[in-house]
Amino acid sequence: MKQKRLLWLIIILTVFSLYLDLPSKFRLFNQEINLPPLDITLGGLRIRPNLQIRKGIDLAGGTHLVFQSDMKDIQEADRESALNSVAENIQRRVNLFGLSEALVQTSKLGENYRLVVEIPGVENIGQAVDLIGQTAQLDFRELKKEATQASALADYLPTGLTGKDLSKSTVQFDQNTNKPVVGLKFSDEGAKKFSEITSRNVGRPVGIFLDNLPITIPMVKEQIKNGEAIITGEYTANQAKQLSTQLNAGALPVPIKIIEQRNIGAILGTESVQKSVRAGIIGLLMVILFMAGYYGRLGILADIGLVIYGLLTLTIYKIFAIILTLPGIAGFLLSVGMAVDSNILIFERMKEEERMGKPRSIAMELGFGRAWDSIRDANICTLITCFILFNPFGWSFLNTSGMIRGFALNLVIGVVLSLFTGIVVTRTILRSFAKKEAKK
Repeated sequence: MKQKRLLWLIIILTVFSLYLDLPSKFRLFNQEINLPPLDITLGGLRIRPNLQIRKGIDLAGGTHLVFQSDMKDIQEADRESALNSVAENIQRRVNLFGLSEALVQTSKLGENYRLVVEIPGVENIGQAVDLIGQTAQLDFRELKKEATQASALADYLPTGLTGKDLSKSTVQFDQNTNKPVVGLKFSDEGAKKFSEITSRNVGRPVGIFLDNLPITIPMVKEQIKNGEAIITGEYTANQAKQLSTQLNAGALPVPIKIIEQRNIGAILGTESVQKSVRAGIIGLLMVILFMAGYYGRLGILADIGLVIYGLLTLTIYKIFAIILTLPGIAGFLLSVGMAVDSNILIFERMKEEERMGKPRSIAMELGFGRAWDSIRDANICTLITCFILFNPFGWSFLNTSGMIRGFALNLVIGVVLSLFTGIVVTRTILRSFAKKEAKK
């Protein structure tokens, strides 16, 4: 009974994925088919996602921006590291708005320190500039000694603590009230400055300004010496996230201004993309034919599992608006090979059990069970590699390229889904159909 429910769940999930994956308009037997958009209402919440495949710069083009860094207040020996810090913060700032694969590069021409930013899928240059910000500067200010309360922005004086002293900001939850709060973590130098500022402003406000405008003015309750602070208030989860985003996005160590902006076309020509996709399709068909030819009915059932795997993968790409690039497609195709590899391990183990005289129904269960250790270990190794390539913590000694991260992300999705389809979907299909043949 449990097996039947699981089979029906897989069928429903497959049909739902097929519905989401099909284009809204297509022709079938000379008839034009128009599928209604997904529109779900749950109570007062309406869900109507834009289920379009988002393409990267190499496939669809985007926006090209060049920023000039103002290094006049930075020592010459520190300018290169400051530029790299700006690049890291810009990359983080872009990524805060979704799973984009923006390309952020540094460039030094004589005394000119520049950033080149390419954002896929954004054709509105004004939107791209607003997303990154031109001169975002974060700084902390204290109230004038003679002022008991602020009546104007001029009542606040700079403290020397700026965005370059802020390591990161995160959304946290108060353990006592369970309300969202915003956490701040400063660098070693920033922690010293912050300790001095809080020591002389206990019971007074300290304002956090972005581009000379206050984004929050919390009260100082006590001196903070460890460089980690909490901003409390009547924040909703969204408000706390927005404030944290502003703090992270505004933490640029040097000001920047835009000096070039233009739209760019697809890096790869249409012909190159078509040939690459065609090669991928031919490879998939060869894998499907091999499985069906070598393993017979078992291979055909495994091919059905691969088709379901492909539908589920495309559904995830659409729902989570994952940007698709050619390296991302390569990651998907590689994960298909790993999914097939899992089936081969299982089927070969089943053959060994049958050669030892066990009936097919028992050999099938033993094949799945005893092949699991090898499948698990191989996929864990792949996931470790993906973690290093994706570099989620932005470590400077590892890769920070957007397209390489896209490859890793697509491979992770593929590995997780291949485990699901190989162990759950294919196993359920085999139990439902192959066992019936084994009993005949």
